[in-house]
Amino acid sequence: MGPGPADADAIVPGPRRATPLRVGALVVDPPVLLAPMAEVTDLAFRTICEEFGAGLTVTEFLSAHALCAGAEKTRRKLRPSAGGRPYGVQLFGREAAPLVRAALLAADSGAALVDLNMGCPARKVVWDGKGQPDATCRGSGAALMLDPDLAVRLVAAVRAALPAAIPLSVKLRSGWDERRKNAPELAPRLGAAGAALVTVHGRTRAQGFGGEVDLETIRQVRAAVPAGIPVCGNGDVVDVESFERMRTATGCDAVMIGRGAIGNPWVFAAIRAHLRGQPPPAPPDRREKLRVLMRHLALCREHEPANVVWEARKLVCRYARGEPGAARLRARAMSMEAIEALTDLACEFFAGNPKPRAD
Repeated sequence: MGPGPADADAIVPGPRRATPLRVGALVVDPPVLLAPMAEVTDLAFRTICEEFGAGLTVTEFLSAHALCAGAEKTRRKLRPSAGGRPYGVQLFGREAAPLVRAALLAADSGAALVDLNMGCPARKVVWDGKGQPDATCRGSGAALMLDPDLAVRLVAAVRAALPAAIPLSVKLRSGWDERRKNAPELAPRLGAAGAALVTVHGRTRAQGFGGEVDLETIRQVRAAVPAGIPVCGNGDVVDVESFERMRTATGCDAVMIGRGAIGNPWVFAAIRAHLRGQPPPAPPDRREKLRVLMRHLALCREHEPANVVWEARKLVCRYARGEPGAARLRARAMSMEAIEALTDLACEFFAGNPKPRAD
């Protein structure tokens, strides 16, 4: 039996409850969001995280140009959450016209929130290969923080076009590099242009996903942005302790979890229980991991049948992370070509039993 509420209070200092996040008419309760992640936050993973308690999930980042051009692969990612749950759509680009059209497509799909990506560090998004932005998708993401005036114009254009009931948010990095940490200066301008929520990943573009998260810059953004515009902190939140550290050190109104949720949707259940003052749920054992893995695979079969083998390879490895023998499992899984073999491998690894029914 795990520790009770009194033990949890001793382990995890700080507030136990949190006010629901209000972004325009959208209420996010608990104020814990799943970050948009390329090739990760598909409908199946969003559903799993919603079932474990994420207050809001956001699609993978989608190219505004690709959406406007009718690219089928990108359009397929513009999928509503199951059961009518609210969800957000993240877009990237550096031209107002396609961003506006893509935002309207997102609204038509049922999105409760549209988010503009101004934080992706990937070279193929940031540069055109010659060190200069171009007019399609490159020069987007974190590169927009190098051109604050353009970033502000893009927010204003999308906000003017979106229906009033759908809030617009922006996701930033702390800055381009250590010399150019301009999120505290840029964020208030984006709010004035129409952003109803600002999320800050506390790393620079130069850091990528390495190094420690910079909580101080997130705190500075919260201090700089008017109180009526919530700020969401992002970076290195993997459990209740790091969730509270983010909230306490920055004063942020909500927390976004990215890589800490990959193969670990239980983090949302743990934080939800913490915020409700409930005893912490028991950590998942191997049988629980297998149960959720099979549920995840069933969702992949339903929503991405053409890619289910590739997804199954990734998922088996993600849920096995941290378990003894995970490296050997990965080597075997990545060479398999049939979903049946992959599910049998997962059952052998996690439970040593015949394959259970996926439901």
